[in-house]
Amino acid sequence: MEKYMTEEQKTEEQKTEEQKTEDSPQDALRQRQKTEYPTGNNHHPSSIVHRPSSAELTAESVIEAVLFASDEPLSETRLADIVEIGVKQVRQYIQSLNEKYKANNNAFQIEQIAGGHQMLTLSDYNHWLQKLLRVRSEGKLSPAALETLAIIAYKQPVMRADIEAIRGVAVGEVIRGLMSKGLVKIVGRAEVLGRPMLYGTTKKFLEVFGLNSLKDLPKAEELKKPD
Repeated sequence: MEKYMTEEQKTEEQKTEEQKTEDSPQDALRQRQKTEYPTGNNHHPSSIVHRPSSAELTAESVIEAVLFASDEPLSETRLADIVEIGVKQVRQYIQSLNEKYKANNNAFQIEQIAGGHQMLTLSDYNHWLQKLLRVRSEGKLSPAALETLAIIAYKQPVMRADIEAIRGVAVGEVIRGLMSKGLVKIVGRAEVLGRPMLYGTTKKFLEVFGLNSLKDLPKAEELKKPD
């Protein structure tokens, strides 16, 4: 295929570029700055990703990119259609990629699954991935939790009885869940019969919702639906 360069063509092009840069040290330094330390990028040099030009792309690298981006298995026929090569070549490139991953001791490989190919993390890393998934699930708030949290944020310090009067349902379990996530805390006791606990939001609440202070909460008028 003409759109993907052969290794020989890439080698010749690299030699040509090296000869060009040898003519002028200033040009060589300028070219290095463009590729490794691009102007206007404030990231640390080690975090800069060099994006290859279209001339440097290969069928193998395109297959890798497609599998990396896909969230479902892709058949060899589908990959062949996308990359515009033969099915046999797809198999060869996948095998080549897996050999490189193994040689580099990477944490992933391309596996056959559900009639297709998908890039998957090795089972050796399941312990840490399960911890990641657990953190993600713990970070999600249900509609009930969001509603309760909103009431606490706007009414604090507020008693549980007042929250339940607004929502019309018991909220003890929801409040405990918000406290376990570090979003709500006990801020005192009300000066009424039984001295019930008062609830308020935490510093983590501000961080999670991107607020500098409680004054940055949207005004109640702004939350009203237009007539």
